[in-house]
Amino acid sequence: MVISKQDKITVSQSVIIVTNFLLGTGILTLPRTSVEAVKTPDVWLSVIFGGLVAIMAGIIMVELSREYPGKTFYQYSRDIIGKWTGGVISLLFICYFLATSGFQVRSVTEVIQFFLLGETPIWATAMIFLWCGIYLLVGGINPLARLYEIVFPITVLIFLTVVFMSAGIFDVDNLRPVLGKGITPAIQGIKTTTLAYTGIEVVMIIIPFMKKPDKAFKPAIIGVCFSVIFYVITVIMVIGALSIDGVSTRTWPTLDLMRSFELPGLIFERFESLLLVIWIMQLFANFTISCYVAALGLSQLFKINIQPLLYILLPVVYLIAMTPKNINHLFQLGDLIGDSAIYLFGLTPLVLLAISNVRRKKT
Repeated sequence: MVISKQDKITVSQSVIIVTNFLLGTGILTLPRTSVEAVKTPDVWLSVIFGGLVAIMAGIIMVELSREYPGKTFYQYSRDIIGKWTGGVISLLFICYFLATSGFQVRSVTEVIQFFLLGETPIWATAMIFLWCGIYLLVGGINPLARLYEIVFPITVLIFLTVVFMSAGIFDVDNLRPVLGKGITPAIQGIKTTTLAYTGIEVVMIIIPFMKKPDKAFKPAIIGVCFSVIFYVITVIMVIGALSIDGVSTRTWPTLDLMRSFELPGLIFERFESLLLVIWIMQLFANFTISCYVAALGLSQLFKINIQPLLYILLPVVYLIAMTPKNINHLFQLGDLIGDSAIYLFGLTPLVLLAISNVRRKKT
């Protein structure tokens, strides 16, 4: 697949793609999962530490990609470690992105059924979500980037507005004492919070699409920094309002926060609906970019047109989305995807960069 001029994206669009891919179900579930790991109010420190790990991983990925200009990971991995070994690793990457697509589709259907459309079958919501996604995907990466440019500012505005409206029930004592049990619990929570930043690996795919690939560090660093700000605000406000014990017993603590307060005098009362609207768009962004990256990988791996692959992958994503039998199985799938991301994107780029540097020195 040759990247055309129409598929080129700007630096700002690259930043927004990375940020949108990092922000997914983590906003809705991170307070609970991180509290379960840390068990102290110092969760926000773990979120920051996890962000630093993600930035370091992103820098390594960008360094690797810059050594092979104009090529995605699927292409230069075979140049580094051989056609067959690189092809196997590329297939693992493709499976990861497909699993991520299915996970996002199922997550949004679960949230919609639980909070909005209780009697609507999950498969019906999933089908609408998938067909809207394929309508966007057939246009290539440029329509994706333009849509995300519209979605992201709306997300920031509504998210910050709704979250800070809960300041009335915020109790700073729920965040005290800071480092009451030392820094060890916060460090123990780094693995859990780092999983919230899985998505940084998309920089290895979008760099060849950038009009200015020499500025590829900006999407990796700025995208993670935006996500750190979102996640830190979320865990501080949720824990401050609901407390450690209250957060650990809730499936969607961020949404429960929105349901925990009222502002007298306003006609509109269900503030969680505002957050749901923007986060459905956010999950849609996650699904579309991961599905596109998976199709791009198959296209470059087998040298076939990407558009038929998008239609072929649609039922595959649907089957993955429908595999979990309940919400607990869905969270187990999310944990499996996150754990596999640590090995795939934490170790593989580092090893490939080392091999590439050794070969370059020999040459």
